[in-house]
Amino acid sequence: MSSDNDPNCPFCNISTTYAPFPPTHPPKLTSSSSCPISPTKTTPETHLILSTPTLISFLDILPLQPFHLLLCPRSHRPKLTSVTRPEASEMGRYLAVLSRAVVKVTGSKDWNVVQNNGVGAGQVVGHVHFHVVPRRGDGGGNGGVGEGRFSKSYVMFAKGMREELDDEEGREMAGLLREAVAEILREEEGEEEAEEEDKEQVEERGEEKKEKSKESKL
Repeated sequence: MSSDNDPNCPFCNISTTYAPFPPTHPPKLTSSSSCPISPTKTTPETHLILSTPTLISFLDILPLQPFHLLLCPRSHRPKLTSVTRPEASEMGRYLAVLSRAVVKVTGSKDWNVVQNNGVGAGQVVGHVHFHVVPRRGDGGGNGGVGEGRFSKSYVMFAKGMREELDDEEGREMAGLLREAVAEILREEEGEEEAEEEDKEQVEERGEEKKEKSKESKL
């Protein structure tokens, strides 16, 4: 974990509290205080979704919609201009993965990816972070997403009152998102392996053709 943190920053507190875990095989949430992803390790509770050596993702405690999540670098970077190239690259990759996870879990076809820089732009916590927020997709903007008790209606950015995240619902939502991220990444790994196998087969066929061509010339 990075030592480059601000002791007064709530996101730095989260990043230093939770160790990285393999996103393809996230730990299971248990009631034990020693559970590596226990929400009660911080106050307010942190409902962790992703924790790599570089990045961390968790549910927003004042969600605009159910499954509203945040993604930020572990190191304290006040604004987007402060992030390093490796951090920017990994955030770009995982923004796509987390977007797919949100779509997979909620069934929503529309979502926001929002990032604010500075108080004048609406940044509340001075640690660069991205919001991923699922939307209903009917143009209304205030519709709910998800199913059952997660089918709630919240607000658009900077409009209306935002309700605090219910911790029991947060645990369930974070668990669904962790598993969705793991499934997506495992699928990607399988696709990469298949592509590599295809590439090797093409190269082998090319070598065989070269050998046959040499033999025919003899």
